[in-house]
Amino acid sequence: MLRFCSSSLRSAASLCSLQARVRLSTAAQQEHGTFYEFRTYNIRPEQNAAFLKLTNEKIHLRTAHSQLIGYWSVEYGGLNQVFHIWKYDSYAQRAGVRAALAQDPSWISEYISKALPMLRSQDNQVVYLVPWSHLQEPPKEGGVYELATFLMRPGGPAVWGRDFQAAVTAHEAPGYGHLVAAFHSEVGPLNTVHALWWFQSADQRAELRHKCHTDGRVVAAVRNSATHLVSQENRLMFPCTFSPLR
Repeated sequence: MLRFCSSSLRSAASLCSLQARVRLSTAAQQEHGTFYEFRTYNIRPEQNAAFLKLTNEKIHLRTAHSQLIGYWSVEYGGLNQVFHIWKYDSYAQRAGVRAALAQDPSWISEYISKALPMLRSQDNQVVYLVPWSHLQEPPKEGGVYELATFLMRPGGPAVWGRDFQAAVTAHEAPGYGHLVAAFHSEVGPLNTVHALWWFQSADQRAELRHKCHTDGRVVAAVRNSATHLVSQENRLMFPCTFSPLR
C-alpha cells in the first residue's frame, strides 16, 4: 500500500510538472494562416507633413499588392510616428508581396525612394487575432483610436487569456470603449497582447476612463488580469484620410 501511494505521488508530481511545462509553452492556436503585420515608422520631424502627403498620394501603389486594414498618425504616446496594419493569408503570400514590390518600378520610383529618406526607423510585428476577437468597424468615421499594449508574464493566453478577456469585456460591455480588435503577438515582442479601441474623441476617452475606474466590475476584472501583467503602454492615434479603418 505504501509503494502504491509513493508511485501515485510520483505520478502526480510528474503530471504537475508536465502541466507546468505546457502552461509555459502553450499559446492560442491559430485556426488558419491569416495574420496581421503591425508596422510603425518613426519619421524625421521636419519630414512628417511631407511623408503623410506623399503616402496619401501614393498609397494605392502599395494597396494594389495586399490588404491595408488601417493607417494612423500617432498623436499621443509617440510623436512623428505612423502606425499601420496589413493583412496576409500566409507567410508565403507576404513573401510574394515583398518580392513583387521589389520589382514594381512605380512603387520604387514614385514612393519608396522618396519615403525612405524621410524615415528615422521602422519596426514590425506579426500578430494574430485572439480566439474570441474579430475585426469590427467603428460606429462612425473619425474619432480617435487607442492602441493599448500589454506585456504579459510568460505562458501565453493559456495562462492569462481568460483574465485578459474578462478585463476587456468589462470595459466593452458597458460602453467604456468600442473594441476594434484584440491581437496576440507571434513574431516580435512575445507574450504581448494589443487591444485596439475606438472613441469619439480624446475627451470622450478621458471621460469614459474616469467612469470605468469607479465601476466595481471593471476594477475587479482589471485587478485579476493585472496579476499576469509585466508592463503596459498606449498610443492615441488619428486615422489618415486614406485609412480603411477611419
